[in-house]
Parts: sequence; structure tokens; C-alpha cells
Amino acid sequence: MRKTPIALALAVVLGTSACGLGSTASPEATTVAQAPPLSPDQQVSIVFESYNFGQAGAWTDTFNELIGKFRQAHPNIHVTAQKPQGNSPNPATDTVPSIQAQLAAGSPPDVAQLGFSDLDFTIHGLGAKPLDDLVGKQAVQANFDGAKYPYAPTARTLADWDGKTYGVPFVFSTPVLYYNATLFQQAGLDPANPPKTWDEVQQAAQAIKQRTGKDGTYLDCLTKTAKDWCFQALVRSNGGRVLSPDRRSLDFADAPAVEVVKMAQNMVNTGSTPKLTQQQGYEAFARGDLGMILETSAIQATFLKGAKDKWDLRATTMPNFGGKQPVATNSGASLFVFSREPAKQRAAWELIRFLTSEDAYVTIASKIGYLPLRTGLLDDPDGLRAWAAKNPLIKPNVEQLAHMEPWVSFPGNSYLQIRDGMMDAVEKAVYQGADPQTALASARAAATPLLPAGR
Repeated sequence: MRKTPIALALAVVLGTSACGLGSTASPEATTVAQAPPLSPDQQVSIVFESYNFGQAGAWTDTFNELIGKFRQAHPNIHVTAQKPQGNSPNPATDTVPSIQAQLAAGSPPDVAQLGFSDLDFTIHGLGAKPLDDLVGKQAVQANFDGAKYPYAPTARTLADWDGKTYGVPFVFSTPVLYYNATLFQQAGLDPANPPKTWDEVQQAAQAIKQRTGKDGTYLDCLTKTAKDWCFQALVRSNGGRVLSPDRRSLDFADAPAVEVVKMAQNMVNTGSTPKLTQQQGYEAFARGDLGMILETSAIQATFLKGAKDKWDLRATTMPNFGGKQPVATNSGASLFVFSREPAKQRAAWELIRFLTSEDAYVTIASKIGYLPLRTGLLDDPDGLRAWAAKNPLIKPNVEQLAHMEPWVSFPGNSYLQIRDGMMDAVEKAVYQGADPQTALASARAAATPLLPAGR
């Protein structure tokens, strides 16, 4: 049977040798000449590819609104917005193979939104343009500084590599523990004092299960569908890593990671956590049938809609492991430039500047729930101060920014196999009863030969 372009591109991502598309060439190979500014009457057409256009409701509506505002502000730049090619239930999964297929056809999108988990491959395999070269380091830093409010320090360098900025961090969350304060009260728990440790989470989950008949808690960190951003936060919070700092060895079968998986497995075995898919977890919590969920704020609008006039939705920071400082990692994505023509490159940069501006973050935060990376907006009466006062759910995210660490991307062409193999092992242990140490060690043994040599 003949393979489609998407299928061929995915095969390249998963297993090509280091040549051509999917190569692991050094970032220096992508150095580009600076793109000159556009003249006011210079007409340019660009394509913006984002997985948010494949998500119904607040995501697509908000992004369409932003693109409409950009067109009004830049009448000489025509933007075609599109979702990634593919039919996955989660459009973000289609992003890399979609861009590879378009690169192979010679027509990549000019601007694309890619997840932090794909960062290494986005630079070394897809050839994202270094923004420091494209528009100048001073212009890149001026954008981070903002017209009025700068990016949070921990957010500025999330899409940097070897001292260069390749992408501008755009939308993300840290893991937030949302909880149903109504169920807490019904279970005899104090909603003003939510769990601070994972032991307390399990105790609260048991109380909710026994006294209300509803399910206790769900961690959206433990399946392949959830990717690994939240799992990394759990492992780092327990003092471990999934990848060594020098990026040469896999650490996800070491004791801290195994302990995290054992904890989650015990929650399932004791009935504290139901056996649900990611989608079922969202829906159960939104219905009011689940006491707690560790989740990204990207789903906050869904929870708010479900809770409205029915139950009391609240949020708190990540629980800790035995008093250790929780380490939040970020979900989400950055914006990258793939244009090959100078005029399109400059137009692409103008779109990135607009989408990461103060005005854009007011829209993104208030309508989706994502963390406004220009956090000064939260204290601005003309920005998000009134909104933040009415939406205390934003507070855990802001608190966790100070000790946030990057969502680490795995290296090489086979990074997806490494990540998904790890998460398959986690899922089998937590939900199917496999021994955590054995499952993770087996996944590490299978993944280690996939690490690239010499980088």
C-alpha cells in the first residue's frame, strides 16, 4: 500500500539516518542572513501553522481573533492560518510530521507552533531559523523586554540552544492541582487547606471516594497521550531526571522516577485513582465526578464551563514528595520561523512579535487560561489585574514560575520513540500492574541505542 506524505514524514522522524530531512546537523548549519525590514506597502503572504486551530472551542476562537487583529494592524501581511496536516485526536501530535511533509514538498509553513518536547529535533532536524541571525539578537531581546512588561526570567530562554534563540516561548502552563471544593466539603475535608504532599492527596482521594462515592484524583501525567511534560515535573520534584544534564544517558529508570511510578500505581491499586484515559479524566472532572486532577491550565476553560453554577472549582500548586521543593516543568510550545525568503522571514517575525505582545497575552490568558508570560500584566489595571482578581486559578501557575525548569526534549531523530517508550512503560506500570522498576529498565534498555552518538 502506498504511503501518504504524512506517513512517510513520520517514518523519517522515527527512524532516519542522520542525513537530509531528519538529520542531526549542528545548529550552525542553519545560520541565515538577516532579513531586512518590510516597507509599509510591501505585500507579503505567510502561512501560520498551529495545533490550536485543530482544537474546538476557546483555542480556535481565540487564535482566530488574534489573527484577525494582526491583519488589521498589518494590512500588508496576509496570514493563512492552518492546523497541522493529519487526523490525530490531538492535533499537536501531527505537528512534526506535518512540517516534515511540507519541507519535503518545498513549502514549509512560515511560522509554526511546536512543543518544547520537540525542541532538539525542531532545531537539528527541521531546521528552524535562528532568530538571533534572522532579525538580530538586539531585536529578539527587545521583544522579550516588551513594550511595557518583560517575559518572566524563567520563560525567556526555553527555546534557546547553545546561546542562540531559535523560538519565542508562546503558550504554556505548569502542572496545577485543580480540585472540587464542593466534594471536599461533602467528604469532610477543608477546601481552604488543599493537600500539600502526595500522601495527603491519596488520603483526600480516599475520603472523597468513601464518603461521596465519587472518584478521588487523576494525574494527567501517566499515559503516552499526555506526553511527558508533567511526568518530568513529578520526577524532578522527587529529585530525579529523565535525561542526564549532558544529554548522553537516560535516567528514567533510576530510583526517583521508579518511586514516582510506584506512588501512582499505588493510587490506582487502592482505588484513589480511577483507570481513565486523558479525555475521560478531563470529562469526569468537568462533570464534578472527580475530586482532584493534576493538569495544565490549557484545560481550565473546560473546567470552568463544567463547574459553572454547579460546583466550586479551585486550584493549588503541585504537591510535594516528603517536603522536597516541587519542581514545575512547563507544557506548551514556542513559535519558530521556517521561511526561506527574506520578506516572508521578516513578516513571520512580525507575526511572532504580535502574538507574544502584551495585548495578545491579555487575550490568551483571559480566554484560554494559559499563563501570561508577561506577568506584569497581572498587576496592570489596563491589563489583567481585574481579570486576575476574579480568576484566582491563575495564582498557582504564577507561584510556580519562580522555580520552574524546562520540559526537556530527548535528543536525536528517534526522540519520539524514546519518549513514547518511556511513557508506555509508565502507563503499563500504573494502569496495567507491571512492575515499575522492570518496566522502566526495559524501556531504558530499548531506548539507549537510539541516543545519537557524539552529541
